[in-house]
Amino acid sequence: MKTPSGLQPLIDDGVIDEVLRSLKSGKEATVYVVRSGERLLCAKVYRDMGQRSFQRRAQYQEGRKVRGSRQTRAIGKSTRFGKKEQEAAWKNAEVDALYQLVAAEVRVPKPYGYFNDVLLMEMVTDAAGAPAPRLGEVDLSRETALEYHSFLMRQVVRMLAIGLIHGDLSEFNVLVGHEGPVIIDLPQVVNAAGNNGALAMLERDVNNLRGTLGRFAPELLGSEFAREMWSLYEQGTLHANSELTGRFVRDSTTPDADGVLQVVDDAREEAIRRELGRKAG
Repeated sequence: MKTPSGLQPLIDDGVIDEVLRSLKSGKEATVYVVRSGERLLCAKVYRDMGQRSFQRRAQYQEGRKVRGSRQTRAIGKSTRFGKKEQEAAWKNAEVDALYQLVAAEVRVPKPYGYFNDVLLMEMVTDAAGAPAPRLGEVDLSRETALEYHSFLMRQVVRMLAIGLIHGDLSEFNVLVGHEGPVIIDLPQVVNAAGNNGALAMLERDVNNLRGTLGRFAPELLGSEFAREMWSLYEQGTLHANSELTGRFVRDSTTPDADGVLQVVDDAREEAIRRELGRKAG
């Protein structure tokens, strides 16, 4: 095929030898199958999305670290430089996350480098060596669905144990490789400790998988893995090998708003009495 302009510099520099075909095209990137020596890889070519996508991305980027104070100020003011930095931060987030997750033994595609808005990574294949299908494209037995669910919950736990949440996990972002599920597509990865929407995104991720695999194993549909792992995370007791039960008792008690207001009023009156006493003395 004709070499895409975004990949020509990698061929010129000898990073890859040949572009074989397009594998997947989306709103934010196109993925190609490329050859590097004897090895087949995926090359993810990111698009420049422009200002129109920044508002949608903001919910994911809350709490992420930016390189320096100049970049932070520019992004906050939405200057031209700031928009460029925000675009770069969005793309770099996936690269950084992949390296962190591989180190944490989460099953994601192994990255091989990032060159001029192009991410080179492992090509996930099925048993025949063809590109692996997505989770939503395969039929599963009950036993296999339970096995995949257990495995994916362990991956989500390992992610959360290092402070990360996928943020967009579903049947479309899990490939079924020859050794089992592989989690993909992480530019929207969420900082669990710094994002106010972290729990909601974790619940959405986990419940998406619950719904998909629950079609084959209905007993999964009543599980509460997201709340259980979040509770452990908040307590500081979640670790990579935490054993989960899928059970979580939600607090159904109604908050005592009047009681809270009374405590506030009592504290205010006490502060006033102390101030009056100090002045009188």
